[in-house]
Amino acid sequence: MGATVTTAATKEKIWGGGNEPLGVSYGKMMMWYFILSDSLTFAGFLAAYGFSRFKFMDSWPIADEVFNHFPFLHGVNAPMYYVALMTFILIFSSVTMVLAVDAGHQLKKSKVAFYMFLTIIGGFIFLGSQAWEWKNFINGSYGAVETRGGSILQFVGEDGKQIALADFAIPSADKERVQKERNTGAWFISGSTVPTYSLEEVKAGFEANPTVRIRTQFVDETKHKIILSREASEKSLNDAVMVVEGANLKHNEYGHKVFADFFFFITGFHGFHVFTGVLINIVIFFNVLLGTYEKRRSYEMVEKGGLYWHFVDLVWVFVFTFFYLV
Repeated sequence: MGATVTTAATKEKIWGGGNEPLGVSYGKMMMWYFILSDSLTFAGFLAAYGFSRFKFMDSWPIADEVFNHFPFLHGVNAPMYYVALMTFILIFSSVTMVLAVDAGHQLKKSKVAFYMFLTIIGGFIFLGSQAWEWKNFINGSYGAVETRGGSILQFVGEDGKQIALADFAIPSADKERVQKERNTGAWFISGSTVPTYSLEEVKAGFEANPTVRIRTQFVDETKHKIILSREASEKSLNDAVMVVEGANLKHNEYGHKVFADFFFFITGFHGFHVFTGVLINIVIFFNVLLGTYEKRRSYEMVEKGGLYWHFVDLVWVFVFTFFYLV
């Protein structure tokens, strides 16, 4: 059997750029491959979220009640307003990236740098906004109690609106509740943060305020959480074992704990992509200022960075739709 001989001329014909699929360069083709594979990853995460939500539909938190904060507007109920603003900022940064790519096609260095700078600023604003959302989600808004079975019990006033533990709980003057730290004992095992109020203080406040009732994590046919009668509230409160403030991977004052797990994982994974995109854009921005692409007479790197940035924006549109709106 004769051996196949590959000459230098054959290699040059194959890898020298003569056989570009669909006229796309190697770098852009690899970026498209990455985007395709990462799209499947996000699709799997969102599908898992959808299945879990369908399984626990009757106890899933209501997004309008969870993401209802707005910076500098304390106590104002602004459901989804800030998340919508975050989405607008990220989409607007995608527009500035398009303008940067277009300026690169025209070999206009100053315009590329200007629009890249705006894109980077938009990315930083989005990351800061997402960190602010995480802070509010972790700290909580009202507080609740958790039963032995893991159900969350929230509290409402006479008008049926949710109230915070601070609105009715009676602080105990008998003993001071201290968060244990490593330097406060000879033998220390880290644990959860001590809540602002103990379960006994919450129960005492509940008994002293006859208008306070309990709202369960379950919803009725009208998609509103079920509010118990005063007698049923007293019975349910006797089954409580701990006070929950905010959300983490173990407890969630807003409802089912799986919701918090998906929130941290999906939005965190997307935030990591945005952070990576910002770093890539910063590197490209400085290369533009240094004239690297001007010397090459090609701004293809800006276009490849734009492909990644548009992908990150598009993924957030799906996350925003399925996680916050639906």
